[in-house]
This record gives sequence, structure tokens and C-alpha cells, in this order.
Amino acid sequence: MNLDRPISELFALNRPLRSIEFFPPKDASGVEALRQTAAAVRKIAWDFVSVTYGAGGTTRERTAQVSAMLKDDFGFTVMPHLTCVGHSRAELTEIADRIHAAGFRNIMTLRGDPPKGATAFTPPPDGLAHASELAALLKAQHPDFCLGVAGYPEKHPEAPSFESDLDFLKRKIDAGAAFVTTQLFFDNAIFYRFVDRCRAAGITVPIVPGIMPVLSLKQVQRITSLKGGSSLPATLARRLDIAAENAEVVEIVGIDWALTQIRDLLAHGAPGYHLYILNRAECALALAAGLAE
Repeated sequence: MNLDRPISELFALNRPLRSIEFFPPKDASGVEALRQTAAAVRKIAWDFVSVTYGAGGTTRERTAQVSAMLKDDFGFTVMPHLTCVGHSRAELTEIADRIHAAGFRNIMTLRGDPPKGATAFTPPPDGLAHASELAALLKAQHPDFCLGVAGYPEKHPEAPSFESDLDFLKRKIDAGAAFVTTQLFFDNAIFYRFVDRCRAAGITVPIVPGIMPVLSLKQVQRITSLKGGSSLPATLARRLDIAAENAEVVEIVGIDWALTQIRDLLAHGAPGYHLYILNRAECALALAAGLAE
């Protein structure tokens, strides 16, 4: 069995890392579509890929299925997501054992969003309330796990202040996380201020910017309302408004904006970039082509 390389070792190479996120489909036909997407983007030298973790049991099973497919059939270094939602400590320990036994050595460690219809997160009986607790559990169970955690450049929507949000992030690092991947943002100045705040708070691990190209107006409006209230710069909003009647032009605008973001981030020393592409292979290919030298 091939063991995944810890992502922390990749950061030690001192070059920008490229990663991409997949999300498990809802049915078997979607799994085949995702397989085709993975085949299409395989020509790009991704350093690792991540696989999200749904709130329902079927989606959770497909996280394991998709992670195994990407690792075994395509040779990707895979970072499955794991959340606290709906699990007891014993269940999380069992899942960690299965992930480790399957050869995975990287986990994106998250508290998770409240279940659909809930307005606040409530841990299950004998469950965990915070990602820092999950990180501590995973590292105690398998010290060779490399853990990523989420950061919020525009503050977690439930945090009362930036200071408290950074305090929670610091707890995740102190519990054993090796790097931070941010939620999406569209203004690089917001990311740079976030990194400065993190460094001032004693957070020294790599902080990877998470980038999502706008592919439709409805998409970006829905996602920004969910992901910490990410703001749209006025210039991007105007461009999208002008292009609103033509979906293809909206995609061109979104990909161009993302390319400009990534080039600027790399020029300013970002340790890489993580792409949220919603399983859209053509988007990943367009971005990779635009960044090719």
C-alpha cells in the first residue's frame, strides 16, 4: 500500500504548492462524472487534492469512495476533509483509524457547518465542539497525520471579533495543525492583512490562499453568503453586472480575476494556492493554462 506524503514535507520544498478541491457527488452517476473531471485535470501537476465531507451519511461514504479513487486510480496525494458534525468521539476515532489504515496521511480538520435548518452548531452527545478538539484527537490517535485547518480572512461569521477568531485559529495550530487554508476571498489586500494579523498572533505555519473563480452570479452570491460573508470588490461587481446576461462572459471575467489574484499572491510570496472549482475541470484547466510559463 502506498502511503501519502505529508503535505508539511511539501511545504519544506520552499516552492509554491498547487492544490484543488473536489466535492463528493450525490449519486453514482456523479461519481463517474467526477472521475472524468479527475482524468481531465490529471495533466496538471497538483501537489495534492482535497475532498470535502458532507453532513449526511451517504455523502460521508462517498468522501471515502472518492478519496480512494483519486489516490489509487489517479495517484493524487489526497487530503480528505473530516468534521465534527454528527459524530461522537468514538466514531471520530474509528474514522481516523480507517483513514490511516487506507494510507492517507493528511486530513483537513474542520468543525463543520450546522446541519441544514439549524441556526447554530450543537455538538452531538460525546462529540466535539471545535476543530481544535478534533485536531488534538487526531494527533493523539495518529501523530503522523498532517493536519490542515481553515482560516477566515474576513472573520468566521460566528466569531464576535477578529481577535477571538484568531484565538480559535491559534488553538488549532497549537493542537497540531501544520498549515492553514483560507476560505475564499476576492481582494488580495484582505488576505495580506489576515496573514499580518496571524503572524502578530504567533501563528507561523504556512497560510495558503483559497481561490474560487466566479463562474456565475448566482453561484457567487450564494457562496459568499455562506462562507463568512466574503465581499466582492466594487470593480469585480461592476464587471459581473455588465456581463450578467451572458454566462460565458461571466466565466471569462471570473477566471481572469482569479488569474490576476493568483499571480499577485505568488509574486508576494504566498506558499501556493488552493482552488475551489466545484468539480469543473474546464475551470482548473483554464487557470493552469493561464499560469503556465
